[in-house]
Amino acid sequence: MADTSGKKRSFFDQVTESQVWRSVFRHGYADTPRNRILQVSSNVFLHLHPSKLPRHAVRIRFTWCAGGVTFLFYLITVVTGVILMFYYRPTGNHAYSDIKYLQFDVPFGMIMRNMHRWAAHAMVIAVWIHMLRVFMTGSYKPPREFNWVIGVNLLVFTLLLSFTGYLLPWDQLSIWAVTVGTNMARATPFLGHEGPFADLIGVDARYDARSFLVGGRLVGDATLLRFYVLHCIFIPIIASVLMIVHFWRIRKDGGISGPL
Repeated sequence: MADTSGKKRSFFDQVTESQVWRSVFRHGYADTPRNRILQVSSNVFLHLHPSKLPRHAVRIRFTWCAGGVTFLFYLITVVTGVILMFYYRPTGNHAYSDIKYLQFDVPFGMIMRNMHRWAAHAMVIAVWIHMLRVFMTGSYKPPREFNWVIGVNLLVFTLLLSFTGYLLPWDQLSIWAVTVGTNMARATPFLGHEGPFADLIGVDARYDARSFLVGGRLVGDATLLRFYVLHCIFIPIIASVLMIVHFWRIRKDGGISGPL
């Protein structure tokens, strides 16, 4: 194809000048400061990122890449978790056998489950490293104190994701580990019937934090279903919303903090 001047256009030019391309990417590809800002500010996926980065923000020795690595592991757990949901039924009669079926009969099931498991472990380690980096570099100080609180909440939800996912294999190890873990909820201040201020609120063994988690007095089918809903729907939605706020505030607070 040739334009009106008789010059032959390349395939790349034809693609980037097509109506479809311009409907998605509204600004030219030329690497100019103006185009970089326009491309970032007008794209829903890129607008969270600043158009310019300070030099220290790309140094691994300062950032440790811990925040990005944590988000990468989160994406891996989401993708592999959705695939695992096709083969898992959260009932006492089927949960354990579905895990074994997934491991030994489903093609690539063992790899998929282990990717989910190890990515979850790695996410917990990475988020702790991220929090340590932020604390040691003083990045929690103004104007980033609100984002630090959001990060602490994300740490809590990361740990809750691991805890609720621990029961889903439905074997002896997971059942007794969750039994011990939920027993500690009895001593939760205000919410546990054995905890401080329980009499003040009026909670008892039937209506307290442990009973809410377990769905009764013992770990059973109701507990498995509650942990499944918490693990697959409730906590991921809240964590995703907090991540969006977290990323947005990073940009609004001036990007990644500089060295002290």
